[in-house]
Amino acid sequence: MSQEALFPKNFLFGGALAGNQYEGGFDKDGKGLSIVDVEPAGPERSQMLAHPKNYLNIRDDLYYPSHKAIEFYDHYKEDIRLFGEMHFSALRISVNWARIFPNGDEETPNEAGLEFYDQVFDELEKYQIEPVVTISHYETPLGLVKKYGGWNNRKLIDFYLRYAETLFKRYGSRVKYWMSFNEINCITGSPFIAGALVLDDVPNKIQAIYQASHYELVASAKATKLLHKLVPGAQMGCMLAFSPFYAKTCRPEDQIAALQQNRVTLFYGDVHSRGYYPTYMNRFFKENNVELEITDEDRKVLKENTVDYISFSYYMSHTTDADHKSKLASEAFEPVKNPYIEESDWGWPIDPVGLRYSLNLLYERYQKPLFIVENGLGARDDIESDGSINDDYRINYLNDHLVQVAEAIKDGVDLIGYTTWGPIDVVSAGTGEMEKRYGFIYVDRDNKGNGTLERRKKKSFDWYRDVIDSKGAVLKSADLEERSIH
Repeated sequence: MSQEALFPKNFLFGGALAGNQYEGGFDKDGKGLSIVDVEPAGPERSQMLAHPKNYLNIRDDLYYPSHKAIEFYDHYKEDIRLFGEMHFSALRISVNWARIFPNGDEETPNEAGLEFYDQVFDELEKYQIEPVVTISHYETPLGLVKKYGGWNNRKLIDFYLRYAETLFKRYGSRVKYWMSFNEINCITGSPFIAGALVLDDVPNKIQAIYQASHYELVASAKATKLLHKLVPGAQMGCMLAFSPFYAKTCRPEDQIAALQQNRVTLFYGDVHSRGYYPTYMNRFFKENNVELEITDEDRKVLKENTVDYISFSYYMSHTTDADHKSKLASEAFEPVKNPYIEESDWGWPIDPVGLRYSLNLLYERYQKPLFIVENGLGARDDIESDGSINDDYRINYLNDHLVQVAEAIKDGVDLIGYTTWGPIDVVSAGTGEMEKRYGFIYVDRDNKGNGTLERRKKKSFDWYRDVIDSKGAVLKSADLEERSIH
């Protein structure tokens, strides 16, 4: 056991959440529908995400988990009190765009929605928890899909900026760290979730994906400019879903395959952080018949308004080779199993060292502060006869990742903080399930929305508080080959 702190005194420790996965109250106080509000649970979910055209209206025969989620909308005081009990110094949340502008294109915001977040910030301040706010976390108002076609329409830039300006003016004195779009690069594999795109009948999907990506990147740069003007000292970060790709072998062709697959994500970081399109995209655009509508003003705003820091989620690494898909945009890549690492209950590779690798790669590439804003283990939790939940597998997972984070800091990486995904159990973004649990706090709700909503502390609750209090001194630097996550 380590005897000294592994993290600096001002290091931010906490958790991360998304409004559509925990708030509930989908129709309360004037909130409009967001794109997630028409995503059903069960087998229909994957069908909807792949072909959303026929799912844009709520159906009576389907269950929509975002409508109630874990009802944070009515339990926020209790939940934030528990985060305070864990001694969080930061909580990453999102503002649900459709709470503020129900259809997305209104000229004036919904005051009841703004007042809800006033109350959330009041509670965070009570427990001295720093809010880290995502402006758009897969929560584009559904009205912007139906009326304008989502982010393939340049008009969404202005609607987004009106929304962002409302947030900056209302909450700017209370929020230092902002993020423009959650996991912006996921638009390549999940165009509806990350880009509000309905591509069922679009012949060149890659063209549509990258045009929408461009408008989001421009919107982010303009929001960064606006934030710096309205709230001096506040910082804007981009947010990437980062899962580094390893080459299966040292065969040169496999190395090129990994290089190309990593560029799927790094393209977005390059534009956010450097302010211009990388040259490697020229060949890709040419070979895929992509001709983007980019104005001189777009280029200027991108160049002059780069992000202040790079935030990212890390859950796993991937492995690829030259014989599998390795494109900058495709509906899915073909995974290659890495024989050196284990997998979770849901088949996700578990690679703590990959987090250290990612931190070094991103910091060396961008030379800007980094912020780990999602990391965690989704697993099935069992309640013992005495009421306890002994999630040692989660403790082991987080312990081993945090040990590697500490190693990256020793390597020289400038890191703002670390927020685990799902400090309280929430609806899974990918599957809509509740049984895929990440939290330190158990919520009594099942996959069909049944349950008492009782909050119950897991074993990891006290463990994470001790990690925070000791700044990592209680972490165990065990041999990872002997560590079991099952």
